[in-house]
Amino acid sequence: MTSRIRVSPRGTAGPMARFGVPFVALVVALAIGGVILTLAGNDAIEAYVTLFDSSVNGWTPMARTLALATPLILTGLAAAVAFQMRIYNIGGEGQLYMGAIAASGVGLYLPETTPAVIMLGAMLVVGALAGACWALLAAIPKALFNADEIITTLMLNFVALAFMNYLIFGSRSFWRDPQRTVPGGKRLPDSAVFPSLSGRLHVGIIVAVVAAVLLWFVLRHTTWGFQIRTVGDSPKAARYAGMGVRNKTITVLGISGALAAIAGVSEVSGVSKGLEPITIAADIGFTGIIVAVVARNNPLGVVPVSIFLAAITTAGSRLQSLGIDVEVVFLLQGLIFLTVTAGEFFVSNTVSLAPREETVDETGPSSELAPTGAS
Repeated sequence: MTSRIRVSPRGTAGPMARFGVPFVALVVALAIGGVILTLAGNDAIEAYVTLFDSSVNGWTPMARTLALATPLILTGLAAAVAFQMRIYNIGGEGQLYMGAIAASGVGLYLPETTPAVIMLGAMLVVGALAGACWALLAAIPKALFNADEIITTLMLNFVALAFMNYLIFGSRSFWRDPQRTVPGGKRLPDSAVFPSLSGRLHVGIIVAVVAAVLLWFVLRHTTWGFQIRTVGDSPKAARYAGMGVRNKTITVLGISGALAAIAGVSEVSGVSKGLEPITIAADIGFTGIIVAVVARNNPLGVVPVSIFLAAITTAGSRLQSLGIDVEVVFLLQGLIFLTVTAGEFFVSNTVSLAPREETVDETGPSSELAPTGAS
C-alpha cells in the first residue's frame, strides 16, 4: 500500500508560534547565508559585523537605512492590505510611478510661494488619488468580471513605467527640464520638498509609520476591517452575510494603490527632488510584496521587516569592499523570504503521510468466474 502526503490546517496558532517562528526562520536564513559565504571563501562573521556596522550601528548609517525603508514600508502596506482580502496586487511598482508623476506635477504647477503645508498636502492627496485610480483599472474588471488581478496589475506596471520614461526621455513634457543636457525632470521648489531629518532621511518616515499604525487599527478594530478579513477567508460566507464583495474589492485595491503611490510621493519629494525615472525605478514595489509576506500581512510587522531588508541593502556597498559580490544581498533577501514563508506554512498546517486508498473495480475481475451450485 502506497502513501501520500496529507496537508491539514492546524487552526489558530499561539503567540509563541506566531512570533517565534519568524525569528527562528530569520536565524536559519542567516545561518544558511553564513555557510554560503564560507564556501565562497569569505569570512561570514566579518561580513555580518560589517553589515551591522554599516546599516544600524550609529545614527548616520541608521538614517540611511530608515530613508531606504520609508518607501518599502508604504509599498509593503499596499501589498498587505490587499493580501488581507486574498487580492494579489502585484502593481505596487506602477502605482508608485503614477503617484510620483502626479505629485511632481502638482509641485511644479503650484506657485513656489505656496506654503509648504498646503503644497505637500496637495502632493500627497493628488499622488494618492493617482495611485488609487491606476489600481482601479485592475479593480473594476476584478470586481465585475473576476479578471485575474495578478495579470492586470503586473501589466499595468510596464505601462506606468513606459509613460514615466516618455515624459522625461521621449517628449518635451511639462515634467522635463529643457535646460539639462541629459534628459531629466525639473527640480521641485523648496516648498514641495519633504523636510529633512538627517541627510536623506525625511519626514516621509513619519508618514509611513503613521500609515502603518492607522491601517493596523482599521483592520483589527473596525467593522470594515472585520469584513475585509471575512471576505478574504470565505467570499461565499461574506456574500451570504450581506457583505458587498464587489465594493470591498474596489475599495481595497484603491487603498492599496493609494499607499503605493504615497511611496512615489516620498521618493520625488524627499529623495530625487523631481521626476527622475532612473532614481525612482528601483523595484521598490516588488520588494514591498516580499515585505508583506515576511510580515504576514501585519501592518505593524511591515515596519521592522522593511527596516531589516533596507539594512541589508544599505550594507551592500560595504560588503563589496570585502570582496563579496552584491548578489549576496539579494541572496540573503531571498533566503529570508523562503525560510519565513516555509515557517508560516508549517505554523498554519501539519504535514503527514497517509495511506493511499486503492481503487476497486465495482464490476469485479472480468477473468474470474462465479461459482456454480451443485446440480
